[in-house]
Amino acid sequence: MLISLIIPAHNEATQIPHTLTKLQEVLDSNYEYEFIFIDDGSTDESWQILKACLEAEPRLKILKLSRNFGKEAALACGLDAISPDSQAAIILDCDLQFPPEYIKAMLEHWRAGYQIVAGRKSHRQKESWGAKIKAKFFYKIFDKLTGFELKNSSDFQLWDRAVIEAWYKLSERELFFRGFSQWLGFKRHDFEFTVADREHGQSSWNFFSLLKLSISAITSFSAKILLLIPLMAAVLWLFFLILGIQTLLHFFRGESATGFTTVILLQLMIGGATLLALSLLAVYIAKLFNEVKSRPRYIVSEFLRGDD
Repeated sequence: MLISLIIPAHNEATQIPHTLTKLQEVLDSNYEYEFIFIDDGSTDESWQILKACLEAEPRLKILKLSRNFGKEAALACGLDAISPDSQAAIILDCDLQFPPEYIKAMLEHWRAGYQIVAGRKSHRQKESWGAKIKAKFFYKIFDKLTGFELKNSSDFQLWDRAVIEAWYKLSERELFFRGFSQWLGFKRHDFEFTVADREHGQSSWNFFSLLKLSISAITSFSAKILLLIPLMAAVLWLFFLILGIQTLLHFFRGESATGFTTVILLQLMIGGATLLALSLLAVYIAKLFNEVKSRPRYIVSEFLRGDD
């Protein structure tokens, strides 16, 4: 059986040869493989390194995106590039923080009948407490709003051909693979793995890219966050009702109040609630704007194969 390995890479020139060598060493010899590397708009020598690897590895496919479209788009590109006779695809990171040694066990679970085999991080090593708290907060919010439990989930996954065919039917422009993996369903097995240390280079993720991915993930799978708007309206109406009753009581008792502080607080509350409501609407309108344009998820500027 042919198994496709999908490896997105962004500025991983020093890591790519080591990753390819490691994969060649640990893969189960009972299967055939194709290696699909996607250069996601790297600004270093990643593409030149990938082209040099073609000479020694005929099973290698390399695709260069016209710019940095992001990891989710690069993964979509990899799934679109698998061979028609490929029976499953395994997604892993180029930095080998998803250890390839787990691939044999993933294939065993797949052979046992599971159609999605997904890795969950056993612990978030070498992360600050702030990063761990932010991750925990995101997973909790995502779970509450969507009903999908993603705690410590990862993109280290095996998808059966049936899952891939179902994925091809989805047309969203903005992607979140961990969420889609849950949404697609199918027979699933989750396993725990220990995240390995990065050996070369540095992660290209930063606070703003993670925040953008988090917002896209939540808004792609749930509109429940918009319910905050009527909830805020209900709270404000209740507050106004209590304040109105209080004001009438003062009036009928002949007690005068300047009301300056109350007016300022009301203005701040109403203004803050209005801006928050507009912000939530703007996020969803922006998502609709991106979807209706129907632009491609990515653009491939070069595509080379080792057996050409």
